[in-house]
Amino acid sequence: MDNGAAVAVRDLRRSYRDVVAVDGIHLDIASGEVFALLGPNGAGKTTTVEILEGFRRRDGGTVAVLGHDPARASRAWRARIGIVLQLASKGPELTVLEMVRHFAQFYPRPRAPEEAIDLVGLTAKARSRVGKLSGGQVRRLDVALGIVGQPELLFLDEPTTGFDPEARRQFWELIRRLRGDGTTILLTTHYLDEAEALADRIAVIAAGRIVASGEPGSLGGRATAAARVSWQARDAGPTTVQTATPTRLVAELAREFGGEIPGLTVTRPTLEDIYLELIAEVGHDGER
Repeated sequence: MDNGAAVAVRDLRRSYRDVVAVDGIHLDIASGEVFALLGPNGAGKTTTVEILEGFRRRDGGTVAVLGHDPARASRAWRARIGIVLQLASKGPELTVLEMVRHFAQFYPRPRAPEEAIDLVGLTAKARSRVGKLSGGQVRRLDVALGIVGQPELLFLDEPTTGFDPEARRQFWELIRRLRGDGTTILLTTHYLDEAEALADRIAVIAAGRIVASGEPGSLGGRATAAARVSWQARDAGPTTVQTATPTRLVAELAREFGGEIPGLTVTRPTLEDIYLELIAEVGHDGER
Protein backbone atom coordinates (compact mmCIF):
# COMPACT_ATOMS: atom_id res chain seq x y z
CA MET A 1 0.00 0.00 0.00
CA ASP A 2 2.88 2.41 0.68
CA ASN A 3 4.19 2.35 -2.93
CA GLY A 4 7.63 3.30 -1.63
CA ALA A 5 6.34 6.50 -0.05
CA ALA A 6 7.54 7.60 3.36
CA VAL A 7 3.91 8.05 4.45
CA ALA A 8 0.82 6.53 2.86
CA VAL A 9 -2.64 7.01 4.38
CA ARG A 10 -5.97 5.74 3.09
CA ASP A 11 -9.41 6.57 4.51
CA LEU A 12 -8.05 7.54 7.93
CA ARG A 13 -10.77 8.06 10.55
CA ARG A 14 -10.85 9.06 14.21
CA SER A 15 -13.70 10.25 16.40
CA TYR A 16 -14.00 11.35 20.01
CA ARG A 17 -17.48 10.36 21.16
CA ASP A 18 -19.77 12.35 18.86
CA VAL A 19 -17.03 14.55 17.39
CA VAL A 20 -15.44 13.44 14.11
CA ALA A 21 -11.84 14.64 14.23
CA VAL A 22 -10.50 12.89 11.11
CA ASP A 23 -12.99 12.07 8.38
CA GLY A 24 -11.55 9.78 5.71
CA ILE A 25 -8.17 11.34 4.94
CA HIS A 26 -6.03 10.15 2.02
CA LEU A 27 -2.41 11.29 2.12
CA ASP A 28 0.92 10.43 0.47
CA ILE A 29 4.31 11.90 1.38
CA ALA A 30 7.21 11.00 -0.87
CA SER A 31 10.57 10.01 0.56
CA GLY A 32 12.87 13.01 0.83
CA GLU A 33 10.26 15.75 0.50
CA VAL A 34 9.19 18.50 2.87
CA PHE A 35 5.42 18.24 3.28
CA ALA A 36 3.43 20.90 5.13
CA LEU A 37 0.08 20.12 6.73
CA LEU A 38 -1.89 23.31 7.32
CA GLY A 39 -5.18 23.87 9.07
CA PRO A 40 -6.90 25.86 11.79
CA ASN A 41 -7.03 24.69 15.39
CA GLY A 42 -9.55 21.88 15.69
CA ALA A 43 -9.27 20.82 12.06
CA GLY A 44 -7.88 17.35 12.86
CA LYS A 45 -4.25 18.21 12.11
CA THR A 46 -2.80 17.19 15.49
CA THR A 47 -4.83 13.99 15.64
CA THR A 48 -3.61 13.00 12.17
CA VAL A 49 0.04 13.63 13.04
CA GLU A 50 -0.21 11.77 16.34
CA ILE A 51 -1.65 8.73 14.55
CA LEU A 52 1.27 8.81 12.10
CA GLU A 53 3.69 9.03 15.03
CA GLY A 54 2.09 6.02 16.70
CA PHE A 55 0.89 8.00 19.73
CA ARG A 56 -2.84 7.79 19.03
CA ARG A 57 -5.02 4.95 17.79
CA ARG A 58 -7.24 5.25 14.75
CA ASP A 59 -10.80 4.08 14.28
CA GLY A 60 -10.41 3.09 10.64
CA GLY A 61 -8.29 3.26 7.53
CA THR A 62 -4.79 2.09 6.70
CA VAL A 63 -1.52 3.83 7.56
CA ALA A 64 2.05 3.04 6.51
CA VAL A 65 4.94 5.12 7.84
CA LEU A 66 8.38 4.06 6.58
CA GLY A 67 6.69 0.87 5.48
CA HIS A 68 5.16 -0.03 8.86
CA ASP A 69 1.87 0.48 10.66
CA PRO A 70 2.62 2.93 13.48
CA ALA A 71 0.03 1.25 15.69
CA ARG A 72 2.15 -1.92 15.74
CA ALA A 73 5.60 -0.48 15.15
CA SER A 74 8.70 -1.72 16.94
CA ARG A 75 11.39 0.10 18.87
CA ALA A 76 13.60 -0.17 15.77
CA TRP A 77 10.96 1.71 13.77
CA ARG A 78 10.78 4.44 16.41
CA ALA A 79 14.52 4.93 16.12
CA ARG A 80 13.99 5.83 12.44
CA ILE A 81 11.67 8.77 13.15
CA GLY A 82 12.28 12.07 14.90
CA ILE A 83 9.65 14.08 16.71
CA VAL A 84 10.07 17.64 17.89
CA LEU A 85 8.17 17.79 21.17
CA GLN A 86 8.25 20.36 23.95
CA LEU A 87 10.58 18.30 26.14
CA ALA A 88 13.49 20.55 27.01
CA SER A 89 11.58 22.32 29.76
CA LYS A 90 11.46 18.99 31.63
CA GLY A 91 15.20 19.05 32.33
CA PRO A 92 16.04 22.49 33.70
CA GLU A 93 18.89 21.20 35.91
CA LEU A 94 20.77 19.74 32.93
CA THR A 95 22.95 21.69 30.54
CA VAL A 96 22.11 21.79 26.85
CA LEU A 97 24.95 19.38 26.06
CA GLU A 98 23.95 16.99 28.86
CA MET A 99 20.36 16.96 27.64
CA VAL A 100 21.29 16.19 24.03
CA ARG A 101 23.83 13.54 25.09
CA HIS A 102 21.15 11.87 27.20
CA PHE A 103 18.74 11.64 24.27
CA ALA A 104 21.48 10.50 21.88
CA GLN A 105 21.82 7.31 23.96
CA PHE A 106 18.31 6.24 22.90
CA TYR A 107 19.35 5.77 19.24
CA PRO A 108 21.53 3.12 17.56
CA ARG A 109 23.35 5.58 15.24
CA PRO A 110 22.97 9.06 16.71
CA ARG A 111 24.38 12.27 15.38
CA ALA A 112 27.20 13.69 17.51
CA PRO A 113 25.47 15.77 20.22
CA GLU A 114 27.78 18.72 19.50
CA GLU A 115 26.76 18.59 15.83
CA ALA A 116 23.05 18.59 16.68
CA ILE A 117 23.57 21.56 18.99
CA ASP A 118 25.51 23.44 16.32
CA LEU A 119 22.84 22.76 13.68
CA VAL A 120 20.21 24.53 15.77
CA GLY A 121 22.50 27.43 16.62
CA LEU A 122 23.05 26.70 20.32
CA THR A 123 26.81 26.09 20.41
CA ALA A 124 27.35 29.18 22.54
CA LYS A 125 24.79 27.83 25.03
CA ALA A 126 26.03 24.23 25.16
CA ARG A 127 27.21 24.58 28.79
CA SER A 128 24.19 26.61 29.92
CA ARG A 129 21.50 25.01 32.03
CA VAL A 130 18.19 24.49 30.28
CA GLY A 131 16.36 26.50 32.91
CA LYS A 132 18.44 29.57 31.98
CA LEU A 133 17.51 29.53 28.28
CA SER A 134 15.06 31.91 26.65
CA GLY A 135 11.83 30.55 25.17
CA GLY A 136 13.23 30.57 21.64
CA GLN A 137 16.42 28.83 22.77
CA VAL A 138 14.40 26.13 24.52
CA ARG A 139 12.51 25.55 21.27
CA ARG A 140 15.80 25.19 19.42
CA LEU A 141 16.87 22.61 21.98
CA ASP A 142 13.60 20.72 21.34
CA VAL A 143 14.60 20.59 17.66
CA ALA A 144 18.10 19.34 18.54
CA LEU A 145 16.52 16.49 20.52
CA GLY A 146 14.37 15.65 17.50
CA ILE A 147 17.28 15.41 15.05
CA VAL A 148 20.02 13.86 17.21
CA GLY A 149 18.93 10.34 16.20
CA GLN A 150 19.46 11.14 12.47
CA PRO A 151 15.83 10.30 11.62
CA GLU A 152 14.68 9.23 8.18
CA LEU A 153 11.37 10.99 8.85
CA LEU A 154 11.13 14.10 11.01
CA PHE A 155 7.87 15.43 12.46
CA LEU A 156 8.00 19.18 13.12
CA ASP A 157 4.97 20.60 14.93
CA GLU A 158 5.08 24.41 15.01
CA PRO A 159 8.89 24.30 15.23
CA THR A 160 9.60 28.04 15.05
CA THR A 161 7.08 29.23 17.64
CA GLY A 162 8.88 31.82 19.76
CA PHE A 163 11.69 32.38 17.25
CA ASP A 164 12.61 35.90 16.22
CA PRO A 165 12.78 36.57 12.44
CA GLU A 166 16.53 35.95 12.21
CA ALA A 167 16.29 32.68 14.14
CA ARG A 168 13.41 31.54 11.90
CA ARG A 169 15.49 32.10 8.78
CA GLN A 170 18.41 30.19 10.31
CA PHE A 171 16.04 27.35 11.12
CA TRP A 172 14.78 27.33 7.54
CA GLU A 173 18.35 26.75 6.39
CA LEU A 174 18.55 23.78 8.76
CA ILE A 175 15.40 22.28 7.21
CA ARG A 176 16.84 22.74 3.73
CA ARG A 177 20.07 21.05 4.84
CA LEU A 178 18.18 18.10 6.33
CA ARG A 179 16.14 17.77 3.16
CA GLY A 180 19.35 17.84 1.14
CA ASP A 181 20.61 14.93 3.25
CA GLY A 182 17.50 12.94 2.28
CA THR A 183 15.40 13.43 5.42
CA THR A 184 11.64 13.39 4.87
CA ILE A 185 9.95 16.15 6.85
CA LEU A 186 6.32 16.58 7.88
CA LEU A 187 5.82 20.16 8.99
CA THR A 188 2.83 21.75 10.68
CA THR A 189 2.89 25.50 11.03
CA HIS A 190 0.63 28.53 11.27
CA TYR A 191 3.24 30.63 9.43
CA LEU A 192 2.17 30.46 5.80
CA ASP A 193 5.37 32.14 4.61
CA GLU A 194 7.25 29.29 6.31
CA ALA A 195 5.21 26.66 4.49
CA GLU A 196 5.69 28.45 1.18
CA ALA A 197 9.44 28.82 1.70
CA LEU A 198 10.09 25.23 2.79
CA ALA A 199 7.45 22.83 1.51
CA ASP A 200 7.60 20.85 -1.71
CA ARG A 201 3.89 20.18 -1.28
CA ILE A 202 1.14 21.39 1.02
CA ALA A 203 -2.15 19.88 2.19
CA VAL A 204 -4.87 21.92 3.86
CA ILE A 205 -7.06 20.11 6.38
CA ALA A 206 -10.40 21.50 7.58
CA ALA A 207 -13.18 19.78 9.50
CA GLY A 208 -11.22 16.53 9.43
CA ARG A 209 -10.83 16.40 5.64
CA ILE A 210 -8.12 17.31 3.16
CA VAL A 211 -9.69 20.13 1.16
CA ALA A 212 -6.73 20.85 -1.13
CA SER A 213 -3.22 19.62 -1.78
CA GLY A 214 -0.45 20.46 -4.19
CA GLU A 215 2.64 22.56 -4.68
CA PRO A 216 2.59 25.96 -2.94
CA GLY A 217 2.39 27.87 -6.22
CA SER A 218 -0.60 25.94 -7.55
CA LEU A 219 -2.53 25.06 -4.38
CA GLY A 220 -6.27 25.61 -4.76
CA GLY A 221 -5.90 26.87 -8.32
CA ARG A 222 -3.57 29.64 -7.25
CA ALA A 223 -1.44 29.54 -10.40
CA THR A 224 -4.43 30.13 -12.68
CA ALA A 225 -6.45 32.45 -10.43
CA ALA A 226 -7.39 35.87 -11.73
CA ALA A 227 -4.86 38.62 -11.13
CA ARG A 228 -5.66 42.02 -9.63
CA VAL A 229 -4.40 44.91 -11.73
CA SER A 230 -4.50 48.31 -10.04
CA TRP A 231 -3.54 51.72 -11.43
CA GLN A 232 -4.33 55.44 -11.18
CA ALA A 233 -6.86 56.13 -13.92
CA ARG A 234 -6.94 59.62 -15.47
CA ASP A 235 -10.61 60.31 -14.77
CA ALA A 236 -11.68 57.64 -12.27
CA GLY A 237 -8.74 57.76 -9.87
CA PRO A 238 -7.58 54.52 -8.16
CA THR A 239 -8.90 51.58 -10.21
CA THR A 240 -8.65 47.82 -9.69
CA VAL A 241 -9.68 45.11 -12.15
CA GLN A 242 -9.58 41.33 -11.76
CA THR A 243 -8.55 39.63 -14.97
CA ALA A 244 -7.30 36.29 -16.26
CA THR A 245 -5.17 38.14 -18.86
CA PRO A 246 -3.18 40.73 -16.90
CA THR A 247 -0.43 41.03 -19.53
CA ARG A 248 -2.95 42.04 -22.17
CA LEU A 249 -4.54 44.60 -19.87
CA VAL A 250 -1.18 46.11 -18.90
CA ALA A 251 -0.24 46.39 -22.59
CA GLU A 252 -3.50 48.19 -23.31
CA LEU A 253 -2.92 50.57 -20.41
CA ALA A 254 0.64 51.24 -21.55
CA ARG A 255 -0.66 52.28 -24.96
CA GLU A 256 -3.33 54.45 -23.34
CA PHE A 257 -0.79 56.25 -21.14
CA GLY A 258 1.91 56.31 -23.77
CA GLY A 259 4.42 54.58 -21.52
CA GLU A 260 4.57 54.29 -17.74
CA ILE A 261 1.27 53.48 -15.97
CA PRO A 262 0.82 55.52 -12.78
CA GLY A 263 0.38 53.45 -9.60
CA LEU A 264 0.55 50.12 -11.44
CA THR A 265 0.51 46.91 -9.38
CA VAL A 266 -0.23 43.37 -10.56
CA THR A 267 -0.87 40.71 -7.91
CA ARG A 268 -2.14 37.16 -7.83
CA PRO A 269 -3.69 35.53 -4.74
CA THR A 270 -1.16 34.81 -2.01
CA LEU A 271 -0.96 31.46 -0.27
CA GLU A 272 -2.70 33.11 2.67
CA ASP A 273 -5.56 34.25 0.40
CA ILE A 274 -6.05 30.72 -0.91
CA TYR A 275 -5.76 29.14 2.54
CA LEU A 276 -8.38 31.45 4.05
CA GLU A 277 -10.74 30.79 1.15
CA LEU A 278 -10.36 27.03 1.54
CA ILE A 279 -11.03 26.92 5.27
CA ALA A 280 -13.88 29.44 5.00
CA GLU A 281 -15.67 27.15 2.54
CA VAL A 282 -15.63 24.31 5.07
CA GLY A 283 -15.62 26.02 8.47
CA HIS A 284 -14.41 24.43 11.70
CA ASP A 285 -15.78 23.71 15.15
CA GLY A 286 -12.90 24.60 17.47
CA GLU A 287 -10.22 22.51 19.15
CA ARG A 288 -10.40 18.74 18.81
